Amino acid sequence: MIDRRLKVRHVEAFVEIARQKSLKRAAEALNLTQPAISKTLKELEEIAGATLLERNRGGVTMTVAGDVFLRHATSGMNALDMAMNSVAAVRKGEVGSVSIGALPSVAARILPRAVAIFSDLAPDTITRVEDGPHGYLIDRLQSGQLDLVIGRLGKPDTMQDVSFTQLYIENVAIVCAPGHPLADASNLSEVASYPVIYPPQESAIRPLVDRMMIANGMTSFPRQIESVSATFGRGLALASDALWVISTGVVAGDIASGQLKALPIDTGLTAGPIGIMARSESELSPMASLFRQASVRAVEHLQLT
Repeated sequence: MIDRRLKVRHVEAFVEIARQKSLKRAAEALNLTQPAISKTLKELEEIAGATLLERNRGGVTMTVAGDVFLRHATSGMNALDMAMNSVAAVRKGEVGSVSIGALPSVAARILPRAVAIFSDLAPDTITRVEDGPHGYLIDRLQSGQLDLVIGRLGKPDTMQDVSFTQLYIENVAIVCAPGHPLADASNLSEVASYPVIYPPQESAIRPLVDRMMIANGMTSFPRQIESVSATFGRGLALASDALWVISTGVVAGDIASGQLKALPIDTGLTAGPIGIMARSESELSPMASLFRQASVRAVEHLQLT
């Protein structure tokens, strides 16, 4: 819990002292007297219970505790600044746009709610949404064509210069049409008797599904059909005896309505984090920051955490 004595002025003064490496220059930058900024720093150190800066003739030197505090203090001040900019943009009714990439499970599950929340907060902002496989969306994020990507955490080699903020954990489901002969099957090996719609190599869930297969003594299905298309997967599963291996988020609505049925097979090994991805070296625009908050609220509303 944050100490109630801690104020924004304490953090602002500390960050400025660290930046200027001098109490005198920091005081001038903040339009304060040197005794006032010294008092503010002393109050902060008393609240923190540690010495954050060592004073010397050359100015100030950061202590180990100071280095730790500065890292988080800087992030906190940046977050507050972005929050204020976002609120100001909403208040002014600024017309802008935000471009979001969403993997299929997110596009079907949380994105509609997130867009609705965002539209209420920024009604004059144009929201552009793209869905597709992980690699495609990350390429567009890294090239600046997307502001955010929401979906499963990808392989380490695909996440270069990309930050990831986890929202919730999601499993893969194996689903079929109601009345399918395997509707109550609990053994993965039984699935091999039927056509299976399987995630392709480039999909984010493929390594997790492959891990589940190996754990069950299998490597592939004899009648495997690889596709990332939710439209195709749903259509084939409903029109035939094919089974569909897919992220739960894609079919959560279908399962709830009874249109599709999830086989009672343990898929715990496919659990993986769903989160928000952004370019790690770029500051989010006010609208992208606001959309990120809308996504967090959507997850809370859907009780996925």
